[in-house]
Amino acid sequence: MCLDGPLDTLADRRVRLMATIVRRLRSYYRRRIDIPVGAAALVLDVGSGDKPHWRADILLDRHLTEAHGGQRSGSRSVSITHPMFDADAADMPFADGVFDFVVCSHMLEHVKDPAAVIGELTRVAKAGYIEVPEAASAKIVDFPSHLWWCELLDGVLVFTAKSQPFFDAGIDAYLTTSGLRERLAKMLDADLDHRVVSLRWSGTIPFEVRGTLDPGFADAAMSADAHHRGGQALASRCLTAATRLAYRRRLRRVPVRFDDVVTFDRRRNNDEHLSAQIYRCAGTRRVP
Repeated sequence: MCLDGPLDTLADRRVRLMATIVRRLRSYYRRRIDIPVGAAALVLDVGSGDKPHWRADILLDRHLTEAHGGQRSGSRSVSITHPMFDADAADMPFADGVFDFVVCSHMLEHVKDPAAVIGELTRVAKAGYIEVPEAASAKIVDFPSHLWWCELLDGVLVFTAKSQPFFDAGIDAYLTTSGLRERLAKMLDADLDHRVVSLRWSGTIPFEVRGTLDPGFADAAMSADAHHRGGQALASRCLTAATRLAYRRRLRRVPVRFDDVVTFDRRRNNDEHLSAQIYRCAGTRRVP
């Protein structure tokens, strides 16, 4: 019997499995747990969806009903674990510089005007973290609800308008007919450090928008349905709960007054404190 290489022993497989688990845990810690703020900091999660950040004090999302659940990759419904502002990320209801840190993870690829949203992120917060799908990986398998190819080029976050849900029609058709799409997606998702662009910023966000979205494509993408990974969403929620317990000393304990975070024209002129409910602020423009 001729062997082309050494036998793959059970010990070898265990070593590779442990290495994979350690790599994934390190990635999760870096992307979803490590956040440079203390217990007194006020943290906003923009586009929190069904997986709010463990350290978020306030959430902002839009299209909260299951009718727009295709924009979320986990479950179709949002998770309202903290005060939730139902508002446009391109016109946030918050005062200038009120947040110490803002998390915006896997949201910018969904919006029609990422420049406007980035402008708002830097207006309401002093620093933050952005995560988007990396273009080269997304061009292999992407969500139909994404509007932009995203790249980090020489420190600049570049958004290139998509014109169709896939990069290549022939390859997309092959992945569908062969049944390889889900297996390929799982393989790519196994190493998220190569699947996403991660950007920590302070003060400003260097970015560039290339091309113009076709309105018809954009509207279709907004109503497209994603593949919902319920197990992934459940695992994320469990990890979030465990993280909040493990890092409870870093959680903010001071209640937040509604009037202390919103723009002047939205103040209610009372001592109301925010609670875990929906606050709807759409349809009102900021007053200088």
